[in-house]
Amino acid sequence: MTSSPFVRATTPAVRFLAGRRGLPIWGVIHHRGRKTGRDLAVPIAVTVAPDGFVINLPWGAGTNWVRNVLAAGVCVLRWKGLDYRLDQPRILDAAAARPYYGSTAWKFAQRFFPADAWLLLHHAGR
Repeated sequence: MTSSPFVRATTPAVRFLAGRRGLPIWGVIHHRGRKTGRDLAVPIAVTVAPDGFVINLPWGAGTNWVRNVLAAGVCVLRWKGLDYRLDQPRILDAAAARPYYGSTAWKFAQRFFPADAWLLLHHAGR
């Protein structure tokens, strides 16, 4: 899937700002490479779910970082200056992801971060 011009234009700033206390939309997923074993990090747009988070996947579910998280079954999200250990990753389609968004947030995500997949992660140990 091709990303929107907005996503491409904002990626450098998001890389720098993601995960900081004052930016509730942006976080950083920390995960381990399934082939290299290296610790890796990727900035993401995040939505709070009742017992975890939903991540919009504008580049699709086949990206290396998503495949790494699915293979490991765990990751750490740095969000609003705090780290959250997450597990039970599951890919969602639009119908399953929609209930996690308010109507304005859904319209914004569809306009600026069009995706055909989302990643649902639960707080580890719950």
